[in-house]
Parts: sequence; structure tokens; C-alpha cells
Amino acid sequence: MNHEITRINTKIELISNQYVLRAIMRHIILLFCISLFAAFSVSSQAKFEISLKNNTPREAKTKAQLERLLKTYDLEKWIFTRKIEIDEKAIPHSHPVLTLSARHVKDDDLLLSTFVHEQIHWHFVINDKQTDEAFKDLKLMFPKVPDKGPEGARSEESTYLHLFVCYLEYRAGRDLMGELRAKQVMEFWSTDHYTWIYKTVLERPRDIGGILLKHKLMKPDW
Repeated sequence: MNHEITRINTKIELISNQYVLRAIMRHIILLFCISLFAAFSVSSQAKFEISLKNNTPREAKTKAQLERLLKTYDLEKWIFTRKIEIDEKAIPHSHPVLTLSARHVKDDDLLLSTFVHEQIHWHFVINDKQTDEAFKDLKLMFPKVPDKGPEGARSEESTYLHLFVCYLEYRAGRDLMGELRAKQVMEFWSTDHYTWIYKTVLERPRDIGGILLKHKLMKPDW
């Protein structure tokens, strides 16, 4: 009888120890995953080099705003360059260094959309051969386009390029902000600059997107 009780107690103790061990292992794994995620996030943020052109308070605020957005949104698939300059006197542009103005310091969505827009320019530079081929189809679809602002860009070629860039900007916006906010941004741009381009993107997204798909200028996760 005593032997049987001892055997049962030993079994209970063994089961109890196994349960505690499993709980400890789950806790260790959870802590490891949290630490790994935190380390990855910090490492990812550290890869960006953000400089200020004039070191003004407005530029500093824009830098802090951008850093917050980079932490808030998963932008990795839209990133092509990690060197960024903020210049309150400049018009945003992509090359040679991605440059942002301080115009949208009070509007996260507009700054985010501008940042992604300039990143996307790098995508088309990297894939210049496919882009040149895609232009041929785009010119058949739109034989005549504006060649200056505010309706178009600074030339016909630039307007054609911006039809692609602004279309992907719209896709990125929907991915990051959702359909409603992304459309609101595009509608604002359509009254601000590149007005014909943004209106055309809103009116014919499938046609423009179809050309990009045909020429393999769309990533699978876009």
C-alpha cells in the first residue's frame, strides 16, 4: 500500500514538474520573441540616415515626425533608399538624395504619402529598362499629356513617369492608411499639384496598374 502511494506521489510530482517546465519554456520563448522583435525594430530604424539641411526648428519637427511614422507603419516594402534630407526651402525630390520639405509637419498622412512617393521614384530608376518599355503602352493609352504644372510635371516624359509613380503612391497609401484616407490624400493632391495626373490615377487605376503588371513593375506584395 505504501509502495503504491509512493508511486502515485512520484508520478504526480513528475507531471507537476513537467507542467512547470513547459510553462517556464513558453515564458522564455515569449521573452525571446519579444526581444528579437524589439531588436529588429531598433535595427531597422537605425538604418535610416536623416539629416537637416538648415537645422531649423521646423526641419527638426519634421524629422521627429518622420521617425515616428517610420516606427508606426511597416514601410519596408516601399523603401529603396535610406538616406534622407529634410530641407524646408526645397521642393520634395528623390535624387540624388531623397529630400523632403517641412510643409506637412502638421499632417502625418501627407508627409507619409510624400515620403513614399519619393521612394517609389527610386524603384523606376532601378528598373529603368522595364519602365522604358512600359512608357510605350502608356503613351498609346494617353497620347497627349500635360507638359507643365500644375496639371502635369515639368515635361511630357516626367508626366508619364508620374502616372506610374502616383499610381503606386495610391496603392501604398491604401496599404498603409486604408482606402478612405488614401483617397482623401489623392483628392487633396489633385487640387494641389500634378492635378491632371492625380485625377487620372483616381479615374483609371486599373488601366495604369495593368501596364505595370504587364512589365513586371509591381511587386507581389504591392
